[in-house]
Amino acid sequence: MKRLAGQVRISGILAMITATSAMATSIALSPTPAEAQAAYGSYIGIGPAVGLTEGSDKGRQISGVITGRYRFLEAPISARGQIFIGNGVSLVPTISYDIPLNWQTDAYIGLGAAIPLGSGVTPVGDRAAFAIQPGIDYSLPNSNMVVYGNAVIAFDAYKDTRGTAASLQGGVGFRF
Repeated sequence: MKRLAGQVRISGILAMITATSAMATSIALSPTPAEAQAAYGSYIGIGPAVGLTEGSDKGRQISGVITGRYRFLEAPISARGQIFIGNGVSLVPTISYDIPLNWQTDAYIGLGAAIPLGSGVTPVGDRAAFAIQPGIDYSLPNSNMVVYGNAVIAFDAYKDTRGTAASLQGGVGFRF
C-alpha cells in the first residue's frame, strides 16, 4: 500500500511538472499581437505659419509658430498647443484624436480654440474662436526629430468681418 501511495504521489508530481512545462511552452511560443503607436512620444517644435484668409482688411498674415504635443500613452489622444507670433500673438490649444498610419506617422483631428493675446492680427484671426486642427506628424527614423504639418480653421475669428480664418503651418520638432 505504501508503495502504491508513493507511486501515486510521484505520478501526480510528474503530471504537475508536465502540465506546468506545457503551459510555459505554450505561453512562450504563442504570438502576441503588436499594436502600432505611431509618432510615439511628445514633442516641441518650431516653424512658419501662413494665413490662407484675409480678415479685418489687414491682408494675409505670416508668422512663426511654436508647437507642442503631449501624447497620452494609453489612449489615442494628445493635448496640443500652438503659439502664433507675428503682427500679433495667438494661442491655439486643442485636444486631438490621433490615427496611426504606420510606425512613424500619425494623422489627427483636433478641437479647441484660437485665442488672441493683444490687438494684432495673426493667421488665425484677431478674435477668440472655436477651432478645428487637422494635421499629420512624422517621426524621422533613428532620431528624436519629428516633421509636422497642420491647418487651423477658426470660425468667426475676425472682429470686423466675423469671417473664418484658416492657416497652414509646419515645422520640425524634438521628441521627449
